[in-house]
Amino acid sequence: MASTEIPGVSPTPTEGGSKGAQMLPAADIAVLVVYFLLILAVGLWSMWKTKRSTVSGYFLAGKNMTWWPVGTSLFASNVGSGHFIGLAGSGAASGIGPTAYEWNGMLMVLLLGWLFLPIYIAAGVTTMPEYLQRRFGGKRIQIFIAVLYLFIYIFTKISVDMYAGAVFIQQALGWDIYLAVILLLVITALYTVAGGLAAVIYTDAAQTLIMLMGALTLMGFSFAEVGGWQALFDGYSNAIPSIRDPNTTCGIPREDAFHIFRHPVTSDLPWPGVLLGMSIPSMWYWCSDQVIVQRSLAAKNLLHAKGGSLLASYLKVLPFFMMVLPGMISRILYPDEVGCADPEVCKEVCGNSVGCSDIAYAKLVMNLLPAGLRGLMMAVMLAALMSSLTSIFNSSSTLFTMDLWRHIRRAATEWELMIVGRVFVLVLVVVSVLWIPLVQSSQGGQLFIYIQSISIYLQPPVSVVFMAGCFWRRTNEKGAFWGLVLGLLVGVVRMILDFVYPAPQCFESDSRPDVIKYVHYLYFSIILSLLTLAVVVCVSLATEKPTREQISRLTWFTRFDPVQISEVDKEAGIFTVDEKRGETTEEPIIDTGNAGKAQSKLKATLLWLCGMDQGSGEKAPPPPPEAVVSSLQEDPCMRHVVNVNLIVCLSVAVFLIAYWA
Repeated sequence: MASTEIPGVSPTPTEGGSKGAQMLPAADIAVLVVYFLLILAVGLWSMWKTKRSTVSGYFLAGKNMTWWPVGTSLFASNVGSGHFIGLAGSGAASGIGPTAYEWNGMLMVLLLGWLFLPIYIAAGVTTMPEYLQRRFGGKRIQIFIAVLYLFIYIFTKISVDMYAGAVFIQQALGWDIYLAVILLLVITALYTVAGGLAAVIYTDAAQTLIMLMGALTLMGFSFAEVGGWQALFDGYSNAIPSIRDPNTTCGIPREDAFHIFRHPVTSDLPWPGVLLGMSIPSMWYWCSDQVIVQRSLAAKNLLHAKGGSLLASYLKVLPFFMMVLPGMISRILYPDEVGCADPEVCKEVCGNSVGCSDIAYAKLVMNLLPAGLRGLMMAVMLAALMSSLTSIFNSSSTLFTMDLWRHIRRAATEWELMIVGRVFVLVLVVVSVLWIPLVQSSQGGQLFIYIQSISIYLQPPVSVVFMAGCFWRRTNEKGAFWGLVLGLLVGVVRMILDFVYPAPQCFESDSRPDVIKYVHYLYFSIILSLLTLAVVVCVSLATEKPTREQISRLTWFTRFDPVQISEVDKEAGIFTVDEKRGETTEEPIIDTGNAGKAQSKLKATLLWLCGMDQGSGEKAPPPPPEAVVSSLQEDPCMRHVVNVNLIVCLSVAVFLIAYWA
């Protein structure tokens, strides 16, 4: 079918080719330059401020973060470029339904602060696989989970953010994708490698401020252009493309577009699945995902960790207004492009025959904003991409170093761990670049829904095992392991079936098997969770009880047990007792044989930039084990403050969900 030019709409970047980069106004270039200088300054400041030459300093920012950088980093790590592109695209395609994921996250991040973090802090762990190893004993669960997490990060999180960044770069700048992405990866890898978690958290705080400023500005322009709140309600139902098959539902907005709770059988997001099926993988993400939990473990104490969870929860209200509603406005303003319903038209508009809803946000940026503000929004998208990638890089490096490399090299020195952690970030950069062609060819339709559906096939078994380990003392290693294995096997089978039998487009008949057609992925999440729980319970009850060492300070009910120095602590030989149990005392790094030798200024400078400055080789004597019990103590006055905020935040979440249900 021939393409039709739409009056009043500028050509898409696919039509304009690479001219976008040449026509970029000086004001936009200036804003981008200021943005990069700001991030560079924050990164250098954080490198100067924090101690990066110990395992605790590099991977947990010295456990000295206050509530506001923790909270902003939680938000920035979650809201990547995939969020901006995907949520706006889903809003354009199906209305406000996907907002349920955001407001569900409001509740789950509070569960992290009040239920899960006290257990992790009492256990004194650095990584989530390390917690499972302490809780259940043995090594197979720790290695299994570490490999699974790395798989999820590399092939879903990195790929999704890379794809979303590529979509924006294509639509907004016309740059070559490989050149732009490699440039961004080099910048993010440099301050991730050099600064560790502290640099990532502080730059995340700056990125969050930029994201909020830019996204709220675009929201204002969008509402002004469409004519206000009521015009959005009236216009969305009429945002129908001019070219569509009149005998199908293609291109017609959903009747339930302004409802979160939808029909339990025929809708895209059935309400029982939203209530139950959505919460289980969301609990994995917010309460046991290394990327999220690592930021909270970097807090100086439990109160600051709770404050960070509260700030992140409050900020999670905003994506509905900053991304979903602008996405719906974009469909109203550009129905023939964002809402295209004919595969040939869609192919010409955005290069994807399935649909072009994922260009909704970029269309608003390029068509509504004046020079200067457009540069600010480019900075916002780059901030979102870079903040999520740095978070993944740092956490993946932590997992590989602490859970896999230490298993391979039991006698590894702290110096060696520092080098391995940094080199693995560079390996991830190479993998990310090689993954771009696959992402470009495989993604389609609604990016945000793709993320959630894939996650639901892999995450519920892990979530169930963490819940059982934290809140049921009888759970043992055999029950957890076989629950994980069987649950993930079933989830992978369903994921493969979904790829073999993709959902039909609106003009095609649905010939998928009944188990795919009638069992929505949110319902499958419930079934998979119950299956995993049944295996965990049955196998645990049929086998031996866990030992006292596998329970003490490792469950909700035993978190205040007296501290015991376990054999695991003694064998590890890397952390002092206070670091293993959650205190902030630092120790000089292990002597590598170079201490006391003269170093050239160039070598000393390079070592400092990489955070590898060497100490004297003398280790500070560890404090008595009893000293670490205070890590769970809270100031009574401040505890009341955060608990009152907890009630307020829960009330806000319940009100929002009920109002839009």
